Amino acid sequence: MAEKILVVDDEPILLKGLKFSLEQEGYEVETAMDGKEAYDKILENAYEAVILDLMLPGMDGLEVCKKVREQSMVPILMLTAKDDDSSKVLGLEYGADDYITKPFNMLELKARIKAILRRVQVSDQHIASNLINVGDFNINTLGRKVAVNGINVNLTAKEFDLLLLLMMNEEKVYSREELLETIWGYEYFGDVRTVDVHIRRLREKIEENSSQPDYILTKWGVGYYFKNKKKRVL
Repeated sequence: MAEKILVVDDEPILLKGLKFSLEQEGYEVETAMDGKEAYDKILENAYEAVILDLMLPGMDGLEVCKKVREQSMVPILMLTAKDDDSSKVLGLEYGADDYITKPFNMLELKARIKAILRRVQVSDQHIASNLINVGDFNINTLGRKVAVNGINVNLTAKEFDLLLLLMMNEEKVYSREELLETIWGYEYFGDVRTVDVHIRRLREKIEENSSQPDYILTKWGVGYYFKNKKKRVL
């Protein structure tokens, strides 16, 4: 069955071009031209990924992303005409899994979509059992759900992938560049702040005190690693 993608942009020519190009890759593509329409469609349908423009009439892309994250962990690739760092980081802060700046190369956009979809699939197939218990964590890889000390935590696709990778390789230190290559699946041109933003968001969701983390730790000058406080895998 073809993977279903929602493309959201208020530029009719660009929207038509994206739809055509992605359909040529075998995806089933639906479109929306404003934030409210996009939000409603995401709630009513099951998409494997959403390509979401930042600048939309009515409800902008950031607001859509924020509201969607209250209901769904569908992977979101943000499109932005702005090339300033604050817009990119803000998109990630609101729950986007990735971003690409207009004007963009269509081959790069396709590569990023494939990387997002591939990473989701690999995470679900990484372990034979879809139920994993590690210390304080209960993880369902099939449903991509996480509970910490019995409390459910809503993670984005990239946050889930980061946690699972670090957890299943306990105390192995990953550099930011290694995490970019492994989780995002392509070169990020040295923008390692993407990793830092996702790690910070992940800590805020799973740590009792994100400024003094117990699980996702930093090896200064090297990278990040996971430590199981209980020192055993159940």
